[in-house]
Formats: sequence, structure tokens, C-alpha cells
Amino acid sequence: MKTPKISRRRFLIGTGIGAAAFQIAPVSVLGGANRPGPNERLNIAGIGVGSRGGSDIAAMAREGQNIVALCDVHESYAGKTFKRYPKAKRFKDYRVMFDKMDKEIDAVVIGTPDHTHAVIAMEAMRRRKHVYCEKPLAHSIHEVRSLMAAAREYKVVTQLGNQGHSSNDIRRFCEWIWAGAIGQVRVIHAACDAFKNVYCQLRNLDKLNKHYDVPKDLDYNLWLGPVPYRPYTPFYLPWNWRGWLPFGTGCIGDWVCHVIDPSFWALNLGAPTSVRAEVWDYDPAKHGLTYPPAARITYHFPDRDGRGPIKLVWHDGNDPIPRPEGFPKDDKIPGVGAVVIGEKGMIVHGSHGAGGCRLVPDALMDAYSGKNAPARKIPRVKNHAWDWIEAIRTGRQAGSNFAFGGPLTEIALLGAIAIRFPGQTLEWDGAGGRFLNSKEANAYVIPTFREGWRLL
Repeated sequence: MKTPKISRRRFLIGTGIGAAAFQIAPVSVLGGANRPGPNERLNIAGIGVGSRGGSDIAAMAREGQNIVALCDVHESYAGKTFKRYPKAKRFKDYRVMFDKMDKEIDAVVIGTPDHTHAVIAMEAMRRRKHVYCEKPLAHSIHEVRSLMAAAREYKVVTQLGNQGHSSNDIRRFCEWIWAGAIGQVRVIHAACDAFKNVYCQLRNLDKLNKHYDVPKDLDYNLWLGPVPYRPYTPFYLPWNWRGWLPFGTGCIGDWVCHVIDPSFWALNLGAPTSVRAEVWDYDPAKHGLTYPPAARITYHFPDRDGRGPIKLVWHDGNDPIPRPEGFPKDDKIPGVGAVVIGEKGMIVHGSHGAGGCRLVPDALMDAYSGKNAPARKIPRVKNHAWDWIEAIRTGRQAGSNFAFGGPLTEIALLGAIAIRFPGQTLEWDGAGGRFLNSKEANAYVIPTFREGWRLL
């Protein structure tokens, strides 16, 4: 087995650069890839188009872009998307697609499972293609930092697929925070109670040793990609892979980039100094292939840019957000969303960019709404696909580019590591990219790649 090679200098690119998320870069900075004219269509290729990736491709098509190639290892699963774009050339292997169509492709949309995001995005950027990649950005912190470094090196326009980052609600949330609507924030409770039977696969653990024939229309070897070989089972794909940690990152990996995004942006959270997980009905030694049925993960973020320290508690599965003191008795605590607690009040919101965000109590909502709303400090955008496309056309970076989306993803990945060490407070050195008090936890920072696969 081989681990991907990367220089220490490139790996040590810390999370601090996430603060540059919405800065506009000059055209010269983004000169590494072709930039079309303002009215010219992009030629876009989709890789992994059976589910979320298919929706992302549809979003690009609605913006008038050319869908020139589609690639998926599972023909029947991607069948609807293939039929929708009959003029697009079809492939199973993204490397073959790039070799045959390199000059015909301007940009790539990646909707594959987490464990193949990094190798595909890296190959695309190496070929100077602009990249839109579904969240989480990668399966390991090492891969995240490698992709962040490559995006700068190859000067391409990138976008993480946390679609709510382009919403008006997330901008309203940020502007409330910056206007001091709830004062200094000290505690954030965030949660996702959705799809419990997908993220926890304990019920299927004893079925993995059974033999199953690989479907004829599935290239299972390509689906595995860089992950050390595991025999095929229908309990891995096409959807349940999110609950198996060799391929997915569980509930926290799937939802942090949607639910934590508003706080990460508004409060410039950066990297935590510690992470601690509590789990229920779960033993990592016995059940470590899958995600637990419930997890509570606590992060501590240090003072930064004039704000004080912040505690963020993530709740998932069967562990709901507790009702904070002073929260109205007749108000519902979000099952998917967050309660952001400040000195003067709270902001409550749902998922995907602070959906339905509101100030609590009602008096605060009245004081910061309508004519009293804070001045708009963040440009509004049409939607997430449009933002990426316009960034490519105009030579700026997209709102959730890899410099922002990478550090956001790292929060999720730290949680996915912490559940393997329940009850332990893991001290994290964000600048150094390592745990200070656990060699065992550090083993999960850099993945083991299967023979024949590389990141760079």
C-alpha cells in the first residue's frame, strides 16, 4: 500500500486562509485555466452523475452551459442523467475521459462518493480545469490541504457543493452577527437528525462477509478507487456508502458543510484547538467500519479577530439539541440546523445556508428586520451554480472556493476522527496539521492509498 506524496510545505497550509473566502481575485491570478468571454458557454463534464452529481449537472445546464461529457462507473444508476443529455459523450473512467477530451472540457463537476473526490479533483486541476466538487471536499485532512494547495498552484476557479452558501439567508445571518444583533457569541449548538438508517450501518455489519456478485454494469474496481480493496457488497452502494467510514464520513461529513457554514463564515471560526466525541451504543473496536447511531462532538475555537472563544457542539442521530435557557417554550428546536447563542439573544436557523434564520426573542427580530435591517455587506448571487460560472467568466473566485470550503470540511473530518476515540479530548494543531496528544488519531490524518493510485 502506498500513501500519497506531498511536501510538508504544501500540507502545512493552515485553515487561516479560509477568511479570504469572498475576496475578489484579479484576472491575472486566475490565469492558469482558460477563461471564456462574458457570453460564452462553458463546456462542462460531470463525474459521478447518478444522484447529487446529476442534480449539480442539471443546475449547470439550467444556466445555459454545454454538458459535453458524463462519467460514471455505474451505468444503470446514472442512466437518467445519461438520457437527459444524449449529446454528451459517456465514460466510466474519468482518466480516459480527460485523455480523450482534454481540449474540449473547460470545467468539471464532481459528484462521486467522498473517497474519490480528491484524486478526481486533483487530476482535473492538474489539467487546468475549473472544479465544482460536492461536499465534503475530501475524505481526509491531508487530501483537503492538497486540493487547497493545488487550486492556488494551478490558478483555477473552485466551488464546494454547499449550495446554501449562495443563499440570501446566510448573508442575512452574517450581517446580523456583524451588526452585533446578538452580541458576542459564546456557544453554538448544531445538529442533524436526518437519515439515521443511512449513516449508521450497525444492522448490516454482520452481512459484509457474505459473497455477492458485482453487477455487470458496475465497474467496482473504479468505484473503490484509492481505497484499499474490500469485497463488493450491495450494502456499500449506490447510497449506503455514506455510513461506511472507508468511503464516507457519516452524518457529520454529510451535513457540517451545510449546517456549520453560516457560523464558520460569520464568526471566522478557523481551526479548533480541541475536539471531543461522545457516542452511544457504539464501540469503535467492534463497529469502526460504520458511523455511530448518535454522536455529540464538542469543539473549542480560540479567540480570533476580536471575538472571544467559542464552543461548538455538534449533535446527530439520536442526540438532539438541548433547549437553551431562555428559548421560547412554544418554539421548535431545529432537528437539522443550529441555535447560535449570544450575549443578547440567539439566532435559530435550518440547513443549507441558515435556511429560515430568525432572531430570538421576537423583539430582536423586530429591531433588526425591515427598515432596521443591517446594511448589506455581502454581494447577493443568483445561485450556487451561477456563482461558480460567473466567477470563471469574470476571473474572480467563487464564494465557497476551496480556500473556504477546505477548512470548513476539516471541521467535519476532525469529528469523524474523534468518534474513533470517544471520551478523549484530542488537541488539534491546525497550523501543523496534527494532533498534539494522540499518535493513534494522527494515523487518520493521512490516508493509505491502494497500489496504483496517487494524489499528486
